[in-house]
Amino acid sequence: MTHSSPDFPDPPDLPDLPGLPGFSDVPRSAPAPADVVLPCLDEAAALPWVLARVPAGWRAIVVDNGSTDGSADLARSLGATVVHEPRRGFGAACHAGLAAADADVVCFCDCDASLDPGLLVDFVRDVAAGRADLVLGRRRPRARGAWPAHARAGNLALARMLRRRTGLRLHDLGPLRAARREDLLSLGLTDRRSGYPLQMVVRAADAGWRVEERDVPYLPRAGRSKVTGTWRGTWHAVRDMRAVLAEPPATRAPGGREGAQR
Repeated sequence: MTHSSPDFPDPPDLPDLPGLPGFSDVPRSAPAPADVVLPCLDEAAALPWVLARVPAGWRAIVVDNGSTDGSADLARSLGATVVHEPRRGFGAACHAGLAAADADVVCFCDCDASLDPGLLVDFVRDVAAGRADLVLGRRRPRARGAWPAHARAGNLALARMLRRRTGLRLHDLGPLRAARREDLLSLGLTDRRSGYPLQMVVRAADAGWRVEERDVPYLPRAGRSKVTGTWRGTWHAVRDMRAVLAEPPATRAPGGREGAQR
């Protein structure tokens, strides 16, 4: 996979995560093939950095959600599979990527260089080995400004509401995650906006999934956030997530898993 193109600007000066204190080197080889869904809206500045860190042997699925900065062409030139999702919304992009995936285990990662997809190796290893059904990354900021205070406070409040709703003792509802594709499809996720990640966790808990959380370094994103970077985006996210939490608990299907993190 080539990671440079004369037709696009160089990515921002972003650090290599293995050099960060407190985190071991991130392996670039994968325990099993996996697909990584990368929802994308105008992320040309970050794409080279992100795609260079997708583990060897895995497929990067960049879901273009209406970019105007050449993100789709750049991602394709870097070896990624590009899916176009015309309906705007984070959930719409994520679900289009899930539908396009064909690996047994599917991962999700933001495409803004705030998270290293190489960190997903251990997530996939746990899911493939049957030690967890859904593994989530708990974001740990590694630089000033990586996670605005209002966004962090909102996330904490949301985690507390999630615990009251499901019993899951989670600290974060971050976008870095991994689970089996067929299991994810069985959840019948319907949100196509900002509530998609939360709905995934809520329905997984209702289904009795074993949900695990791992610390991951969180870096300042490249460019401005489409959600927490604006009051409008934040308001839409809060509205979408409240709607998800207001959904009645799903009836657990026969054979539903036991042992979810409680």
